[in-house]
Amino acid sequence: MEQFNGKKILIVGVGKTGFALINFFSKLNCDIRVTDIKPIFDLNRVVKKLKRIPAVTKMIFGEHVDDDFLDADIIVYSSAVNPKLSQLCLAREKGREVYSEFTLANKLCDKPVIAVCGTYGRTTVSHMIGFTLKLEGKSTFVGGTSNTPFIEYCNLPNQNEIDWVVVEVSALQMRSLEDFHPKVVVFTNLGSGYPEEHFESIGDYLETKISIIKSLTPKDTLIVNFDKLANNAFFRNVPCSTYWYSRKSFHSLGVMNEVQGTHFHGRRINCNINYHSEFKVAKMRLVGLNNRENLLAAVTACKALNVSDQSIQTCVERFPGIPHRLEYLMEKNGVCFYNDSKAETMDELIKSISSFKSPIILIAGGKDDEEVQFESYVDDMIKAVRVLVLVGESKERMNRALGNHPQAYIVGSFEESILLAYQKSRTGDIILLSPGNSSADFFRDYEERGNYFKKLVYQL
Repeated sequence: MEQFNGKKILIVGVGKTGFALINFFSKLNCDIRVTDIKPIFDLNRVVKKLKRIPAVTKMIFGEHVDDDFLDADIIVYSSAVNPKLSQLCLAREKGREVYSEFTLANKLCDKPVIAVCGTYGRTTVSHMIGFTLKLEGKSTFVGGTSNTPFIEYCNLPNQNEIDWVVVEVSALQMRSLEDFHPKVVVFTNLGSGYPEEHFESIGDYLETKISIIKSLTPKDTLIVNFDKLANNAFFRNVPCSTYWYSRKSFHSLGVMNEVQGTHFHGRRINCNINYHSEFKVAKMRLVGLNNRENLLAAVTACKALNVSDQSIQTCVERFPGIPHRLEYLMEKNGVCFYNDSKAETMDELIKSISSFKSPIILIAGGKDDEEVQFESYVDDMIKAVRVLVLVGESKERMNRALGNHPQAYIVGSFEESILLAYQKSRTGDIILLSPGNSSADFFRDYEERGNYFKKLVYQL
């Protein structure tokens, strides 16, 4: 890292990734400047925070200026920034060092990498793998998201002690990414949609997405979703050890003698990698079919890495989930609490409540958006939710739409919603915060709402 000491650094984008980069370069006595295309009045909190960092000597908002890029020795941009931005291209032409945050972290990372790719499930699979490796006694970094950027690995005080680096990799991060050679690649699925503002076509998106596999060698490992990708010839012809996972039984599919991997059979997870293993799922804390699929991916990866069956079974039973995404909190007097604060649309709410078989006491509501029509969700909510507790700006409109619900209650505060939900609960119930609306009425974001919910639950 000595090559960065005292250099002029320009950071493009001042979100969470930008601050992680500032933290990294500020330790190297760098002259740090930041630029963001957003106008300054949209970044008031960010600006106040930046002003408290002595290493940040200049801030440019609302535009990107060519001279700022040419005056820098090194330019680093977040994954949301277009790598073909004219100022970035100009800087490259003039011989400046230009990196994406992910590329820079990869350049500085000398530990074996497990890369989790795909359209859905990346975050959960990454954390499941990391959780299991830690149970096995391995020092592990898990990141690659905006919440925990890859560059955070470089900020760790114990880098030398890290055994594995687990990163989730999106198509945006794969753009302009060179010399990225993970030891293990997990591919969960390939969605049909793509971010049109970042890719020219679906073909461009898919080619970028799967380009990571081209670096794999016979010494590497590929984990693939059999149900979603078995018919893709590209995944079948990769020159490395390939293992598959399926929610269906390999016996019933007739491929037991053709593939190695993990599958559900006889209400248990069966795996034939290295040696035969079975894992019980009856006590699994995570709910929903998607999370069972995510678990299969993580189990397959861990078995390929020779993780013990005991550590894997412990992960099955104890992994709590990702914060604010159907996150298991605790059980109190036979009632289980789940935090799903990230579910800020009604479609996400319906998907969440459909994940449970036990009776649900649902806490919902938040910022009122008059464009959202609650009436179309009434039948699903009446069918799945035993008790409905409504809070926030949208509570009145939601209550009118759900007038036929037998137990719907309006409360005046978020604190009251948790108390009422617990009072109405009985053994075997699920108390679920899944708002279906934005948090902007009372909270800064869904994370603040979810953290406050957890605080109140733990105080019960």
